[in-house]
Amino acid sequence: MNLKSFFFVAFVGLSSFVHAQCAMCKAVVESGDQGLAAGVNDGIVYLMLFPYLLVAVLAYALYRFKFKK
Repeated sequence: MNLKSFFFVAFVGLSSFVHAQCAMCKAVVESGDQGLAAGVNDGIVYLMLFPYLLVAVLAYALYRFKFKK
């Protein structure tokens, strides 16, 4: 399995298992509407994605720079 396949599986394949709510957000939202809970959870996952993508792009750029022939 090459590196691209690994990242594809890690970011896309496993994203359905992510439940990213802090304890306070979860407690407040569980007492109300379930649609609101899903929206809050999606928003948290959306905001969490960008720092990881930024680190991945930076790591890839450093990798390419180091092994450039």
